Amino acid sequence: MKSFDKKIAFLLCLLIAGSGFLTPPIALVGGVVFAFLVAEHPMRAESARLSKVLLQASVVLLGFGMDVHQVARAGRAGFAYTAIGLACALLLGTLIGKLLRVAGRASFLITVGTAICGGSAIAAVAPVLEATEEEISVAMGTVFLLNSIALVLFPLIGHALGLGQTQFGLWAALAIHDTSSVVGAGAAYGAQALAVGTTVKLARALWIVPVSLVTAAVVARKNKGAKAKVAVPWFIGLFCVAAAIHTLLPAFGHAFTVLTSIGKTGLTATLFLIGSGLSKETLRKVGARPLVQGVVLWLIVATCSLAAIRAGWIAL
Repeated sequence: MKSFDKKIAFLLCLLIAGSGFLTPPIALVGGVVFAFLVAEHPMRAESARLSKVLLQASVVLLGFGMDVHQVARAGRAGFAYTAIGLACALLLGTLIGKLLRVAGRASFLITVGTAICGGSAIAAVAPVLEATEEEISVAMGTVFLLNSIALVLFPLIGHALGLGQTQFGLWAALAIHDTSSVVGAGAAYGAQALAVGTTVKLARALWIVPVSLVTAAVVARKNKGAKAKVAVPWFIGLFCVAAAIHTLLPAFGHAFTVLTSIGKTGLTATLFLIGSGLSKETLRKVGARPLVQGVVLWLIVATCSLAAIRAGWIAL
């Protein structure tokens, strides 16, 4: 297939993913299938940039379907839960990485991606950590594989165990890596699961800032005062503003419903873009030990958080 034909095929698939007829898991799987059928992604750089912008815009639009009081309540609880989970995940990830002898920076990136917010956390911390392109690829590949599995597997487990909407939303927010897949899994499970999952996940994502700052301080100390730029997830604040507008202006309910629907559609298209970014080369770079580290850490986080939620130790 010629380069031009590949671009046309990619854009057509993207339009189908953003048509509203596909579910988030199907869009993600479709992206992965496209990546493996096409030897070389025709628009890899453009796709990566678009997926980041589209994800953030979609999350903000989803805020127009949230009640600000619910966001505040879930956000306060979620921030506390994620603080405990973050500390445990960082300690466990570091220990597992050392036991498996995974390279230091790659191990830390995998740990941060699992503990906070998947690819977003890796992208924020990597420049601060001065990670190489290969280390970033290994961490991204590991987290992406597990994130994709979670998007499909979590709703099935949730239904099998009879989890309530709030329970599932909490579990997805605490145990799935990327915001896109948390929202996708929540949307597949139900409206309440979507609301809880999105809000608590964004509270979890806020930890990108302090972790990046601490990492920057450590790196600066090692490099004798060199400063690193820290990425701030401003879209989380815009999500809260959208929720406040929805709460204060109920007369515009129909318009807010339309905006929320656009946000869900944008998220589905985002998942296709993320899926299409997976390549055979990335899989080869991941290797066994980083993947084992990511799997073991993720299984511990997912299992412990699920047990705590079912026992009532974690609740809203």
